[in-house]
Amino acid sequence: MLETYKSKFFEVLLLSTCVKILLIPAYHSTDFEVHRNWLAIAHSLPLNRWYYDDTNEWTLDYPPLFAYFEWLLAKVAQHVDPEMLQLHNSNYVSKKTKYFQRFSVIIMDIVYACGAWRMLKGFRSLHIRYQPITAEALLLLNVGLLFIDHIHFQYNGFLFGVLLLSISCLLEERYLLGCTVFATLLNLKHIYLYTAPAFGVYLLKFYCLDNKRSTFTSVLKLTIAGLVPFAISFGPFWQHLPQILSRLFPFRRGLTHAYWAPNFWALYNTADKVVAKALNISIAEKYTSGIVQNYEHSVLPSVRPLTTFIITVAAMLPVLIKLLCYTTKSESKIMFLRSVVLCSLSSFLFGWHVHEKAILMSLIPFCFLFFVHAQDAKYAFLLSAAGYYSLFPLLFDSDLIVIRYSLYLAYMTFMDAQMLRFYKTPPIMNVWEDLYIDGFVLLPLYDHVISPAMSLNEKLPFLSLLLTSVYCSVGVLYVFVRYYLYALDLKFAFKQKGKRELSRMETKSRMKTQVKKKVKSLKEKLQ
Repeated sequence: MLETYKSKFFEVLLLSTCVKILLIPAYHSTDFEVHRNWLAIAHSLPLNRWYYDDTNEWTLDYPPLFAYFEWLLAKVAQHVDPEMLQLHNSNYVSKKTKYFQRFSVIIMDIVYACGAWRMLKGFRSLHIRYQPITAEALLLLNVGLLFIDHIHFQYNGFLFGVLLLSISCLLEERYLLGCTVFATLLNLKHIYLYTAPAFGVYLLKFYCLDNKRSTFTSVLKLTIAGLVPFAISFGPFWQHLPQILSRLFPFRRGLTHAYWAPNFWALYNTADKVVAKALNISIAEKYTSGIVQNYEHSVLPSVRPLTTFIITVAAMLPVLIKLLCYTTKSESKIMFLRSVVLCSLSSFLFGWHVHEKAILMSLIPFCFLFFVHAQDAKYAFLLSAAGYYSLFPLLFDSDLIVIRYSLYLAYMTFMDAQMLRFYKTPPIMNVWEDLYIDGFVLLPLYDHVISPAMSLNEKLPFLSLLLTSVYCSVGVLYVFVRYYLYALDLKFAFKQKGKRELSRMETKSRMKTQVKKKVKSLKEKLQ
């Protein structure tokens, strides 16, 4: 059976690789030039100049460990096309350069495949029944990663692979290794700080406060395990820490990005514009002009970084307290995954200058919860519908219209079909949720029919992005509130059959207990 499972996994992996190769000629964003420039910086300049160079507007703003990764890539790139490593070669795109950078992303996805494999293996140890082919397709053919990495251009698959490896280590109770892997991830891309509170609380509860170990010794070991990657990463740059931190945390970029990520602040900005219009107050156009900078709201109170930080922490606290209160490891492991989703979603909704791509930090872990309970699956589906659609503005090239809709519809249709197949229950969506999903038909209708026909794309160029952002924000916020309430209900997922469907993990656990009791009783009778 294991051999069959491995065979299916590699078949899906091969299929996903073929799809990625087919996408190589597709449009790429300015992030392609960003990473080419980082290759040039790492190759052309001494290490102590990496975070000071401003020859190109795309300055290095990832942690040092990712810069080392770019340096290693540059060692290979110099044998492919040396011209791509010239600092002053802005927007240089040769055929060799394109193939090199595209294939570097595809090859690094091996890390993602390893992370997915380890996570699925860990799920089997939790006695959670799932369809292997479904899980593999949701992960390896993830439409968000296809959009962002293999069309738009980034290395998120590689980074999510490291995240999944760190989670799998914790599920397998290899706490020190999990801590080291997660610390390594933070030194590759600091945005994964979004999930750090969930990791910290889980490690505190089940490693540091474990009665079998000395608390002081455990804290010391965990601290060392976490600091080693930081020492390796930042050690050579210790004299330049202020400069690096200014690059990693650029608070002057403003509350929202040029295209508003579908979060609470998109709704806040919209409300500010609507109220200002209703009161005939002059509207500040800066935050709808595509300019990335600080700005003042017209009517509502202007928001500062500290405000977003306080709200984000407050949003995380209930689920972290719930995780801390768990006593049984089997249930706490599921709660840990839910905490990862909710912590990253809290940061996405309320954080400062959030990019739309950050929604993947909730969507990827949600793929595993899809098989835990029907409610998890429902909210994973709803968040996927809103989250993946919100990435469309990144793929604005007209040649991508068929590709983006085809991939999105195929993925969401597959997800919906598997949800109904796996949970043989009455429809788990309510009327309003169904209507919300149906509403995604109206957005492309406006974009491709109404707007061009009425020349609205010329008169109101930001309106299309605004509608997408606001509509997706409503869905993301709805899932956040409803799923949070679901996760906080101690008995909601584990109630007696007849009131609600038992979770698959709990059902399996009870069946095993009953079998053990019967075997024990039978042995006593035989004796």
